[in-house]
Amino acid sequence: MAQVTFAYTALDVTGSKKSGAIDAENKDAAIARLANEGRFVLEIQEEKQSGVSASSEGTISKRKPTKQDLALFTRRLADLSSAGLPLDRVLQVVAEQSENGMIKEITEQALVDVRSGMPVSQALAKHPKYFNQVFTQTLRAGEASGQFGEVASRIADYQELEVTRSGQIVSALIYPAVLAAVAVGVVLFLITFVLPRLSGVLSDLGNALPLSTKILLGSSDFLTKHGLLVLAGIVAVVVGLRVWFATPDGAEARDRMMLELPGIGTVMTKATISRFARILGTLVYGGVPILEAIEIAGLSANNRVFLKSAQKVEEEVRAGRPIADAMRDAGGFPPVLTHMVAVGEETGDLPKMLGRVSDSLDFEVDTGVRRLVSLVEPIIVLTMGSFVGFVVVSVLVPIYQSENLVK
Repeated sequence: MAQVTFAYTALDVTGSKKSGAIDAENKDAAIARLANEGRFVLEIQEEKQSGVSASSEGTISKRKPTKQDLALFTRRLADLSSAGLPLDRVLQVVAEQSENGMIKEITEQALVDVRSGMPVSQALAKHPKYFNQVFTQTLRAGEASGQFGEVASRIADYQELEVTRSGQIVSALIYPAVLAAVAVGVVLFLITFVLPRLSGVLSDLGNALPLSTKILLGSSDFLTKHGLLVLAGIVAVVVGLRVWFATPDGAEARDRMMLELPGIGTVMTKATISRFARILGTLVYGGVPILEAIEIAGLSANNRVFLKSAQKVEEEVRAGRPIADAMRDAGGFPPVLTHMVAVGEETGDLPKMLGRVSDSLDFEVDTGVRRLVSLVEPIIVLTMGSFVGFVVVSVLVPIYQSENLVK
């Protein structure tokens, strides 16, 4: 007879409550086995299979979890644990509610680990592709301090903020992206299809062609004859940059360039510092030691230039200096952050001060992003209009000159 997995809660010989899982032919056989091991069963039920049942195939997707899926997972984890449910029951309910098949499978695997005595943070850390070090270390601190629900709620707030911001940017860029695609298509059509058919007419005019017309015809002729070579060169450059950016030096150069770009660099810098401050505040609130918190927050900033500044701060704090002083000397940290950190150190409420700085910077980032996005559309329209105007002038001027000669 096939074995079935049962999840149970039982008392051992010392009277301690233990949870776990056991394989048996049926519930009675499972209870008998546990009794033979000296355990008194308080609760036992059949473990649901990790696969997707036929009844739910239409609603459960096995696609890769998105940031939104992970944020929803964390929010449910926070809400259920804050309501007072045991963590194994929390994972069970979250698994049952999951609309994503992969999240469901991971949660059910974590449930088995937790019922065998493993902490939730450690069970989720077995899946680093979806739950990074910041997530699991913060949860671990919440478990140790007895503030699992509050810490998970802070992580969910951060994840939801990132999802909301990404969604706003994508939504705002849809129309400019369509406009840019149309503009590129029109340009390519003019250069590769229209101009080659006009080049013979323009060359037969006999008079000296204007410089703009020569440039236009030369560009059209080159792209028509060597278009595939140009395309291959663009692909080679893109692939080469991706390979270089995968190296430490290339990644640092890329991150430095992003921070120094006009307009965009300021927004990127504020977003990076905001992410660092929010993660650091969450880690400190959860009880993570300050040196470890600074290290993890620096890694979470996703910028290698800023990471070096965070590492300098960590070294200075390890030597006994206050965090605010170390940030001030390390460079890369704005005065508003260093002053608020100093206040937080003096009042003993560093997480609150870091949260305020992050909220302020997030507002500036959102405003800056909206301003930059609003500039994209007119820039595309002006660029496309200028090129079309250049083409029209380059074609009409020699024709007009020829008419004057004929007269």
